[in-house]
Amino acid sequence: MTRETPGAKALLSRHGEALALFTERVHAVRADQWDAPTPCTDWSVRELVNHLAVEQLWVPPMLDGASVADLGDSLDGDLLGDDPAAAWDDAAAAARTAFAAPGALDRTTLLSQGPTRADAYCAQMTADAIVHAWDLSRAIGADEALPGALVEFARREVEPYADSLVGTGLFAAAVEVPVGADAQALLLGLLGRRV
Repeated sequence: MTRETPGAKALLSRHGEALALFTERVHAVRADQWDAPTPCTDWSVRELVNHLAVEQLWVPPMLDGASVADLGDSLDGDLLGDDPAAAWDDAAAAARTAFAAPGALDRTTLLSQGPTRADAYCAQMTADAIVHAWDLSRAIGADEALPGALVEFARREVEPYADSLVGTGLFAAAVEVPVGADAQALLLGLLGRRV
């Protein structure tokens, strides 16, 4: 029988908090805001939410041993349908359930960068949801303040590999932040966001 370690419990807690924060922002999107621009210059609000929803939909099959090649283009395109918030809710619930399954965080996933521990995959997904919650907040005019514990989690997660993110084409180069900037501004600057 697999026992959940304190580290696993803490990770699952942060993952749940990050998903809840993003969910709150998704449900705050007004009908006239789905086509609005976001700080992610290539994505509208709808495209940003779709990106996060698709990421969540990848989790169950990846934790079951599927590879990126196995899934192919099955999760490509806009999967939000006529009710984007409900589609997001379903995707987030599926990811949360998959990561919380007994022993799930002990598995190895076959991500595009190669075999990756599932707990590291969960940490990456958590940090991504945290930062994109800020993106969505800015896009829709919601409160941009992120909980301090989530900011600290995301900073610790991305700091070791932040320099390599620009090379993926998915992140802008880090931006300079003023001396004395708070932890949130430092995190966002590290990931190319201007606050």
